[in-house]
Amino acid sequence: MKRFTPTFLFLILGNILTIYAQDEPKDYLEFNDRNNVVHGVYLGLTLGAGEIEGEPSYMSGLKLAYVANQQFEVGFAANFLYSQQDLYIAPSTRNQDLIAIYGGLHLEPIFFSKKLVSLSFPLLIGGGAVGYIEDDYDERFDPEPTEDDFDAVFIIEPGISAQFNLSRYLQIEAGVTYRFSSEIELRPSPIKRINGFTAGVGIKVGVFNMGRNRYKKKL
Repeated sequence: MKRFTPTFLFLILGNILTIYAQDEPKDYLEFNDRNNVVHGVYLGLTLGAGEIEGEPSYMSGLKLAYVANQQFEVGFAANFLYSQQDLYIAPSTRNQDLIAIYGGLHLEPIFFSKKLVSLSFPLLIGGGAVGYIEDDYDERFDPEPTEDDFDAVFIIEPGISAQFNLSRYLQIEAGVTYRFSSEIELRPSPIKRINGFTAGVGIKVGVFNMGRNRYKKKL
């Protein structure tokens, strides 16, 4: 019986060490020290509708942005705005509508980014040009617009948006923005500012977490 005691104790000790090793946390298997900090970049298209001075307006826009850790976006945004005003402005003999092109810095903090639906607060700070264009414009008979027909405008456009994270490469967003503008100095101009709400939907295509930690094990 004494001959088997050392062997028996050795087997028990080996089993204990094996069980302990299996229960020990696997932190030592981590080969990547990026701590799951991710980065991304995307191109976005936005379509929206709203109103200016009680008349309908329509907007289309493009965004190119960098996404830091799925929590903050910074980039460039550009919008084209059209409003069917049907204004009579002398000396034109036709009713005129308002158009504007503006763009600038795009900033957007994101909350709940790991969820299927996240909440964000986009902000555009920039400028552009605003002017009027005749209804049924015909270049054969009407003079081409010149720089005197447009005026520079400064824009601040904050908003709130819901983002639907469909995949690593695709997001859908829907939200509302409000546009604050500087005063239009065109003469004559019955519209002084192009302030107004815009409700829109958009699509973002890119890679939103291209720096993800592929080596981290789920514990």
